[in-house]
Amino acid sequence: MSKELILEKINQAVKILNEKNIDLWLLFVRESGNMKDPMMDMLVGTNCTWQSAYIITKTGDTIALLGSLDVANMRTVGTYKEVHGYIKSIKEKLIEILDRYKPNKIAINFSRNSCVADGLTHGMYLELLSYLDGTDYKDRLVSSEELITALRGRKSNAEIELMKDAIKETLKIFDEVTAFIKPGVTEKEIASFILGLCEKRNFATAWEKDYCPSVFTGPDTAGAHAGPTDRKVERGHVINIDFGVKLNGYCSDLQRTWYVLREGEDKAPEEVLKGFNTIRDSIQIAAKELKPGKKGCEIDDAARNYIVNSGYEEYPHALGHQLGRFAHDGGGLLAPRWERYGDVPFMVIEEGQAYTLEPRLTIKDYGIATIEEEVIVTADGCTFISEPQKEIYLIK
Repeated sequence: MSKELILEKINQAVKILNEKNIDLWLLFVRESGNMKDPMMDMLVGTNCTWQSAYIITKTGDTIALLGSLDVANMRTVGTYKEVHGYIKSIKEKLIEILDRYKPNKIAINFSRNSCVADGLTHGMYLELLSYLDGTDYKDRLVSSEELITALRGRKSNAEIELMKDAIKETLKIFDEVTAFIKPGVTEKEIASFILGLCEKRNFATAWEKDYCPSVFTGPDTAGAHAGPTDRKVERGHVINIDFGVKLNGYCSDLQRTWYVLREGEDKAPEEVLKGFNTIRDSIQIAAKELKPGKKGCEIDDAARNYIVNSGYEEYPHALGHQLGRFAHDGGGLLAPRWERYGDVPFMVIEEGQAYTLEPRLTIKDYGIATIEEEVIVTADGCTFISEPQKEIYLIK
């Protein structure tokens, strides 16, 4: 992540601190090359070795407190206004800095709902408590979940452009794989073809290569998060691929659906078209409901109810997730009111958030129909940043 983009996100964090009435945000980490807080790339821009504190205040001050050997590197990176080193213990300087600001609320990175807001390890939490013992600050610690949800969720124009670049390259690869797919090739061969294009173009995948891309052909395929198998493409199969790239630090996450024509067919059977069109239309229905102030579960309702009312079983997951620096990013979900999702389905949607829309359904005897699109929430609705798939792709 560039220095300019990190500074942009730090400035955004200062505004959010004031909005949430939190005085100070403390990232407390060590050996971040081994165990990295998910916020390090966005708010720091380098790694550390010894116990380190990165502090952002609601007044706009930024202070990095590091082991002495990390100081020169941090000053070169240039993302924090003050850089201090220590040799024997971080405690004294940390308390001195806190005393300067006398914060009533100190946000630290723990969360029960969001993995990207849960970067403070339990061991480091215990260390922090020991350093704050005997001070009032020990009782002023709060979760940074709301801060991180807002900061990662509210995409700047620069971030949106980077996401569009990743989408553009992903859609190019989908076009090329359409020409590669034919009866007799395996899911693994399709995945290998896609990964070969990524290697040639120096693209990272948006998640682990073991199942990025995920390729599913025909009925009775593996689950949604499974890797490709030796199963062969056959005529009469519905195929779907889940894939994304990571480009310039930002991810795409898209799915497309194909049908392999049987001998004598020039279009997909009616039951295949019905399934595909139901998915396509459910995405557009959900997009019309997606706007600031609504809850994620309300958007999931729109797509889920349309699919069930069309005669299909409900999909076994959320309608969509946020994305950005990770394929699954931010705190909000467009999710049903299921216990496994905790409080997340009730989080309010905000302008600037990026979401996927990815319902799915089973077309009996043919396979799984699914499309995944990406949208940005605007002031009064949402806009697609991926070109929606409008018709099922045909393999002759």
